[in-house]
Amino acid sequence: MPQTETPGTEAVPRSRLRWWTELPLILLVYGCYSAGRLLARGDVGSAVDHGLAILRVEKALRLNAEHPLNRLFTREPWIGVPADFWYASLHYLVTPAVLVWLFRARARHYRAARTWLMTSTFIGLVGFTLLPTCPPRLLSAGHGFVDTMAHYSAYGWWGGEASAPRGMGGMTNQYAAMPSLHVGWALWCGVMVWRHGGTRPAKAFGVAYPLLTAIVVMGTANHYFLDAAAGAAVMGVGLLLAPRVMRAADLARARLARPVAPVAGGAVSPIVSAGCQTSAGERIPRQRASQFDPVAGPDASPTDAGEGAPAPAR
Repeated sequence: MPQTETPGTEAVPRSRLRWWTELPLILLVYGCYSAGRLLARGDVGSAVDHGLAILRVEKALRLNAEHPLNRLFTREPWIGVPADFWYASLHYLVTPAVLVWLFRARARHYRAARTWLMTSTFIGLVGFTLLPTCPPRLLSAGHGFVDTMAHYSAYGWWGGEASAPRGMGGMTNQYAAMPSLHVGWALWCGVMVWRHGGTRPAKAFGVAYPLLTAIVVMGTANHYFLDAAAGAAVMGVGLLLAPRVMRAADLARARLARPVAPVAGGAVSPIVSAGCQTSAGERIPRQRASQFDPVAGPDASPTDAGEGAPAPAR
């Protein structure tokens, strides 16, 4: 009989996920993300060329959101300082918080959401590797950008060279600007809270958080507009690939857990019935009945039982 859901409740997944298996998986993916950003440094000259090429494309498309936002953040500390804290902190706080919330309160949707996030992150790592890009803040001063993280470094824990804590700027890849996973992860958080939050404040957060993050990454001169757009595109591709990734994982798990049946001589062989079973009372033709069969009697076959029976009255 198929399971039915009580209104207002969610079905429990067939195989419940456990935090002690999920946490190492999340940490492994984040470790790969951090290591990939660190190792995929690329050539500085190529990174600068890619950054200037993005500026030229934006100029041709009449896109220039970075300059006015950067000037505003530099001129107004009451905007620039909170924006720097936003950029340096929320990327690493809100995303894990949404993951934990989904795991505890929306378990039915957690696995698909987690797979979407991880798939998109790995796609972003490919982008960092193939297209190292100099962010606007590291271009020469003639291009008109101010590094607000360095400008307001006295207000926060970050150093002048990166958003990492002071003295640890050399441990980050500052040329991993394309795509912007700050925007990508914020978009993922917004979609999850919008879809599963269920309240108006949750929906407002779902819209505001990714939009404000896109403004922050441009105003702090950490990303171009096209970086933000690429971050959203990466999440879209990850969303399309996530079901395939889950099916591949399920297939691999099924193959690893496939049971085998013992045969004579201690060898093992796969079960060939593929889980097929006969229903109660059903017999294979010419098969002898059990000696405890209450209908056919002890040691009687269907044929024997038929031969000894009197003919029916006409």
